Amino acid sequence: MRVLVVEDEIRVRSFVERGLREAGFAVDSAVDGDEGLRLGLVNPYDAIVLDLMLPRRGGGRATPVLVLSARDEIDDRVRGLDAGADDYLPKPFAFAELLARVRALLRRGTARPSVLEVGDLRVDLLARRAERAGSKLDLTQKEFALLEYLARHAGEVVTRTMISEHVWDMNFDSFSNVIDVYIRYLRRKIDEPFEKKLIHTRRGVGYMLAATP
Repeated sequence: MRVLVVEDEIRVRSFVERGLREAGFAVDSAVDGDEGLRLGLVNPYDAIVLDLMLPRRGGGRATPVLVLSARDEIDDRVRGLDAGADDYLPKPFAFAELLARVRALLRRGTARPSVLEVGDLRVDLLARRAERAGSKLDLTQKEFALLEYLARHAGEVVTRTMISEHVWDMNFDSFSNVIDVYIRYLRRKIDEPFEKKLIHTRRGVGYMLAATP
């Protein structure tokens, strides 16, 4: 999933970015409200982590928003939630709690399950673990992120553009073949050891994860 972090404090922004990337998210960042608004309107983010006391501008959009703020009084939290935030986390905070809240936002309102199954493939989103026919698959973070996106859209053809928008950040080179490379990595681990193939190519369109071609 792709997350936008809008935070003007360099240390906090770097801390949150690094932690989310280590947890398997694609992350973009902005240093003020204007930049955050521009990125939020252009890119299809799954969630936004937003500092409420930003220079220039504060705010969000229909994307789920988690507010970070040094203001931790009850009235401040109420105002933040009433202003449209989906959740509110005062500073300082433990990253484990921030990560849990982001994952909760991604599940909220969309009935997203924590375990995805496609044929004999099982993807546990909370444990960040995948297995096929009961055997654990040894995946890198980016491989898992790609598999998660394919599994969330099981039975649907997803284009390279769709994949790049949700699995990679804004530094992704659209002219590279990195998506095809990672699809090959996944096939070696998910399909090659098994007779039945799950990852299918739609020439000129994209890829699909499905138990039946």
